[in-house]
Amino acid sequence: MSNNEKSEFLTALQSGDRQAFAKLVEETSTQIYRTARQILGDEQDAEDVLQETYMKAFKALPTFEGRSSISTWLHRIAVNEALMMIRKRKTPMVSVDDTLPFESDEESSGIEIVDFCCLPEKELLSSESRKFMDQAIQRLPETLKTVFVLRDLEGLSIQETAEALQITENNVKTRLLRARLRLRQELAVYYAEKVEKEKSK
Repeated sequence: MSNNEKSEFLTALQSGDRQAFAKLVEETSTQIYRTARQILGDEQDAEDVLQETYMKAFKALPTFEGRSSISTWLHRIAVNEALMMIRKRKTPMVSVDDTLPFESDEESSGIEIVDFCCLPEKELLSSESRKFMDQAIQRLPETLKTVFVLRDLEGLSIQETAEALQITENNVKTRLLRARLRLRQELAVYYAEKVEKEKSK
């Protein structure tokens, strides 16, 4: 879509054009749902967040200033809705300050990580492994999980992730490193057990 087409599309959205809004939903709903699902870990809750996101977006579109892309703006609404839902569950909150201390790439690279090469490919791609990964993501503090989901799972850029979460790009990089390190450590333990089982066969 050219810049001119984007401008015309935004104008149509802001004027309440329901056909344009239906197109927006069609083009973005899969990614927005997936983001909510990864943060919440529940399909029904993700559906609720998806519906609430578009309801709020439709009402707020006339005041949308275009400082970020429509997609980034929708992600921001969805993340906020998902986090509000988590807080309503009264899930214990973990501050980013309570997570692992900041480590540079050089420092974290010194951590011993199990060699997965002796595991069969089918094991690495098994439903059990994917389920463990999903559970590990759910165990991340929400401040780390939201960054990881947007940047690594949904493929937003550092800048887009920062805009969606309304934090600095440096904060995105710091939280992303912490999230990756936590997941890497959990997966190392998980696959170490798998490796031992494979060797004992």
